[in-house]
Amino acid sequence: MSATLYERIGGEPAVDAAVNIFYRKVLNDHRINRFFDNTDMDKQLAKQKAFFTMAFGGPNNYTGQDMRNAHANLVKTGLNEDHFNAVMEHLGATLTELNVPGDLIAEAAAIAESTRNDVLGK
Repeated sequence: MSATLYERIGGEPAVDAAVNIFYRKVLNDHRINRFFDNTDMDKQLAKQKAFFTMAFGGPNNYTGQDMRNAHANLVKTGLNEDHFNAVMEHLGATLTELNVPGDLIAEAAAIAESTRNDVLGK
């Protein structure tokens, strides 16, 4: 059996590093950081690490809401395609910064992209 994306990108240490760098980029981005104004970032980081771990084929310890429900209130406050695109941009830049090979970045991006309609409530 072939290794999961989670294993190929470096497992838990890689996901932890990626999520920390990713949120640093997101929180410094004026286009999208307002969506995190009332967010407990420690909880958010833990949820995101669990979600990426599960989505990339690692151990499933994700107990958060599904993507549609988790983002419904943000959609009501204006979350749209441009915001999703900004998040995707930061995901790619984060994985590039961590020297993840391009084919694995493309695989991760495809997984993230598959959540677009649910995140945006479509």
